[in-house]
Amino acid sequence: MSQTRPVRTRFAPSPTGLLHIGGVRTALFSWAHARKHGGQFILRIEDTDLERSTPESVAAILDGMHWVGLGYDEGPFYQMQRMDRYKEVVGQMLASGHAYHCYCSKEELDAMRAEAEARGEKPRYDRRWRPEEGKVLPAPPAGVTPVVRFRTPIGGAVAWDDQVKGRIEISNDELDDLIIARPDGTPTYNFCVVVDDWDMQISHVIRGDDHVNNTPRQIHMYQALGAEVPLFAHLPMIHNDQGQKLSKRRDAVSVVDYDKMGFLPEALLNYLARLGWGHGDDEFFTLDQFVEWFELADVSPSPSRFDRDKLLWLNAQHIKQAQPARLAARVAGFLEERGVSTDGGPRLADVCVLLKDRSQTLLDMANQAEYFYRALTPTADIVEKHLTPDDEARLGFFAEGAARLPDWTVEALSAYIKDFVKQQGVKMPLVGMPLRAKVCGTTSTPSVDAVLALLGREEVLRRLAA
Repeated sequence: MSQTRPVRTRFAPSPTGLLHIGGVRTALFSWAHARKHGGQFILRIEDTDLERSTPESVAAILDGMHWVGLGYDEGPFYQMQRMDRYKEVVGQMLASGHAYHCYCSKEELDAMRAEAEARGEKPRYDRRWRPEEGKVLPAPPAGVTPVVRFRTPIGGAVAWDDQVKGRIEISNDELDDLIIARPDGTPTYNFCVVVDDWDMQISHVIRGDDHVNNTPRQIHMYQALGAEVPLFAHLPMIHNDQGQKLSKRRDAVSVVDYDKMGFLPEALLNYLARLGWGHGDDEFFTLDQFVEWFELADVSPSPSRFDRDKLLWLNAQHIKQAQPARLAARVAGFLEERGVSTDGGPRLADVCVLLKDRSQTLLDMANQAEYFYRALTPTADIVEKHLTPDDEARLGFFAEGAARLPDWTVEALSAYIKDFVKQQGVKMPLVGMPLRAKVCGTTSTPSVDAVLALLGREEVLRRLAA
């Protein structure tokens, strides 16, 4: 299964829930492989599960792909819009003898399963409706609409050189004659995937290793159709910090969750790239660097463990590198959610410059930015420790001198604070901490002279007088 055709990869999620970070990692590796080799990346929505697929889930997938910034070259394609094509190929396979009608009832299939289990064998369909040379099939029962089954080769094995896991070989005796079309004519998952990848000329199928068991069945169908078999790369699962497979009920697994928690998309992609792949000791890198370095051969076949602390560290590094205006646009949304208006306060981009070296997430940044736009009440502990009557008296003297400053700049405030500390005969914390507590409602802020400069003289004096 070696190839020389143009590289075309795809991401094909099912719209049965939110976009999972495991899916984003699959999309990222597929996207990077296409970009690395000058190929095309296709988005396909596999929406044939009518009971579980929803328009809301489709929207969540599209929004999630837009948020992380993984642009696709073609699509999105929807399987439900390709039903005529699937029925056409089912007809071809029936005509060529690679598929056949099966009239078994549910009761007959249940009985086959029970008999196989009683013999200690793997439950499977016994191929009673499979045409064979010299075999006489019964007359189709009246009133029964058949399914269509694929005629899986008997004996031998199917093998492929997985781009991540290496050589994999599975005996054909382990495979059933799977159903490719239901009684109502709707096609099944494995069949649709093959037709889609064939029509879309997919060269590399990059997906989670929970699909390994589907691969031998799909290879047989490619071969039956006379189609070129793509190369397969099955990515390892992502586990949580307890070593368990990530769960939607137990873990934060949706891209939307990370957006709401204040992560930058490039930080999430940077982190997901390191789950199962690496480039030496490099931890922090850009998407362009990732594309330059990425090779499927470097992906580990072993499961990787999700480490939230490492993600937070990476997010902090990306925040430090981000443009202040972009940070401000996101932080403004978090402030608005808690009813904080930035009107009349300092420019939010300037606040973000002051806070970005102190923030692991944009939610952290919003929490710290709040006191720039409304006065916060310090806790009782802060009042008891830093706003004693002596502290309040000292802050009164501080305000009198600050009101007379000819300039209200970081440099002027820094010089004034140093002079004031010297005049009072105290150490810096006995001025700096009460000043933070009174003006900001917290003792954890950036350099106090920079905070006062951004707040402006009028607001600082108003808060000191409160």
